[in-house]
Amino acid sequence: MGSEWRKTTLGEVLTLQRGFDLPETDRRAGRFPVIASTGQVGTHYKPMVRGPGVVIGRSGSLGGGQFIKGDFWPLNTTLWVKDFKGNNPRFCYYLLKSLDFSHFNVGSGVPTLNRNHIHPLPVVVPSDQNEQRAIAHILGTLDDKIELNRRMNQTLEEMARALFKSWFVDFDPVRAKATVRREHPDWSNAQVSRAACPTLKPEIAELFPDEFENSELGEIPKGWRVSRLGDIADVNWGDTNVTKSSYVNEGYLAYSAKGPDGFLSYYDYDCVGVVVSAIGANSGFTWLARGKWSCIKNTIRFWSIVSDISTEYLYFATHGNNIWPLRGSAQPFISQTDAQNLRVLHPSNGLARKFGDTISPLFDRIDFSIHESRTLAALRDTLLPKLISGVLRVKDAERFLKRMGESFIGVS
Repeated sequence: MGSEWRKTTLGEVLTLQRGFDLPETDRRAGRFPVIASTGQVGTHYKPMVRGPGVVIGRSGSLGGGQFIKGDFWPLNTTLWVKDFKGNNPRFCYYLLKSLDFSHFNVGSGVPTLNRNHIHPLPVVVPSDQNEQRAIAHILGTLDDKIELNRRMNQTLEEMARALFKSWFVDFDPVRAKATVRREHPDWSNAQVSRAACPTLKPEIAELFPDEFENSELGEIPKGWRVSRLGDIADVNWGDTNVTKSSYVNEGYLAYSAKGPDGFLSYYDYDCVGVVVSAIGANSGFTWLARGKWSCIKNTIRFWSIVSDISTEYLYFATHGNNIWPLRGSAQPFISQTDAQNLRVLHPSNGLARKFGDTISPLFDRIDFSIHESRTLAALRDTLLPKLISGVLRVKDAERFLKRMGESFIGVS
């Protein structure tokens, strides 16, 4: 460790302050994030703290760390950095993130952190602002890329969801064709399709009917039907014998009632499937699983078993916890029988299969970004303790990153 690194205390580097009360009933939606110990929990029309800011968990979830680039409102379950004392804010974020505050817990029931107890904590920091900035830049660029991937994936899925809504909820192509058909009753289906749906491929536009009829789900396109999920999909429980205690650091993705939740050393399925949270607060939430994966207890999984419907279609058709029938009050749950009996709109002519083919490239891009983000996160977690302690110096980190093929992260 070089001489420019100094031994000091956390309180000499920064000052932590308890967050502020803001009950949900008093919040007014706005552009400023409301930050709890576990992350953002909403927005408010005005901030309490100017950004950039750093927050750690004070009550419930201790430590961790959140870096907020803009103005924000930290709740009273957090501690926020009131004074960086001339140090780089993002470096301070990584410094706090590297520390284990669990043994400072002073709560009897709910874990609680007292700022006065952690201010005397010994730390080592570089005196040179440039080195602080460089460390923050290396680690921050990794985190920024991970966040960019997350936002891009959200946009890609929103694009797929918008297409599903247009085709199978609002029935836009059917309504457009019905209008053209009324104006030109003698036209062929191909002529109506070209006039009504000029942005769709002809082979897809021609699959939409131009009339509606009544069903148990209300008005639906003529010729379509309503099916039981159990008749068109293989519906079953996740592995009820596997719990989180079986997780490993690397392996195949496992889904729990909370969604993508960890890794197992093996996989149960090598296909596209849908995983449903079957018990608890997340009951009815769904996730699209692709590649090699497993799901553990408290989940239901299914995939299409008919040729004219894709599993991607079933994912969007069953997405949303208001779609699933929930039993129980204190602990909501979905029974397998109710899952089997769930009514799903069943388009004719293989249109739901075409939908899957259309959006599959979007999910290929999502999968690539997820894999890339996991690699970047692992790299960040490897570098963080070494850089923040001075064991690995900035120039060494730059060379290491270049050897890893990540030269775009070099410090400028």
